[in-house]
Amino acid sequence: MKKADVFEFFRRLAEANPHPETELESGNTYQLLVAVVLSAQATDAGVNKATRRLFEIVRTPAEMLALGEDGLKQHIKTIGLFNAKAKNVIALSQALVDRHGGEVPADRNALEQLAGVGRKTANVVMNTAFGAETFAVDTHIFRVGNRTGLAKGKTPLAVELKLEKAVPQPFRLHAHHWLILHGRYVCKARRPECWRCAVADLCAFKPKTPAPKSATPAA
Repeated sequence: MKKADVFEFFRRLAEANPHPETELESGNTYQLLVAVVLSAQATDAGVNKATRRLFEIVRTPAEMLALGEDGLKQHIKTIGLFNAKAKNVIALSQALVDRHGGEVPADRNALEQLAGVGRKTANVVMNTAFGAETFAVDTHIFRVGNRTGLAKGKTPLAVELKLEKAVPQPFRLHAHHWLILHGRYVCKARRPECWRCAVADLCAFKPKTPAPKSATPAA
């Protein structure tokens, strides 16, 4: 995709949603970190349903440790892989208390040292909590990057590095949220809704998916 097309791509997404936000619910940076760890191979809606009551009583790593692994499991047992995730959340909470004074570090390398935190999770926290211009490549962004031609790559890291080079200002801060939301609601995996896509003419995907008879076209 040409530089001018990339700029126009994000300009249109920004025009439609000037202030995109994560759909994971949290009240502080620690809760955000926990929610992102829990969201691996799970939907944001499913995580939110499980954490609403949990986050009423757990706001800090110390409070999570007081709840304990078994107590945490009771709150998140509806989430896939909840046993492993509970173990990781307790371990990362202990590490935050022991090594970071109970605070979430604003450093990607430090975040990646925590149990259950990989590069994608660290990038989400760095972007959402600390305003870093990072690109957290999940399945949606991986698909949109490759399908549209915006950032082609065989691995999430390859797509991330392509986005690092391709995305211009003033779109870098919110780019990953625009791409996630676009992939989740428009550029869907099985049947992309090209007929209502605001950037369809800039996209390399062919053939474009036709509109169903009752569809409303894109603005």
